[in-house]
Amino acid sequence: MARKHRIRLKRVYDEPAKEDGVRVLIDRIWPRGVRKDEAALDEWLKEVAPSTELRKWFGHSPERWPEFRKRYEAELKKNQEAFDRLVDLCRKSDVTLLYAARDDAHNNAVVLKELIERELGG
Repeated sequence: MARKHRIRLKRVYDEPAKEDGVRVLIDRIWPRGVRKDEAALDEWLKEVAPSTELRKWFGHSPERWPEFRKRYEAELKKNQEAFDRLVDLCRKSDVTLLYAARDDAHNNAVVLKELIERELGG
């Protein structure tokens, strides 16, 4: 049986680590104060980020979290190609989804990880 690859979540501001595997930025806009060389990115998949409208509506408000999750999942279904690309990366190697949000519990990376794991059957 093939080894199951890990999906990690990490703020883009945190130090890159060897165990990160493939480092993928999943935000639509480049994070403030981070130089491209410091980010040590393998990929920047803007297409899997929430739309600007959804991001602004959510505003990282925990009260809007359940609705944000639903709307974001619906947006991802409309952008299946980008989501499938991310799932494929996760099939092949360990992946760290990088995000800029301060809230570790309520951000698009949390939703993406759950959806990818569901897609991969685990």
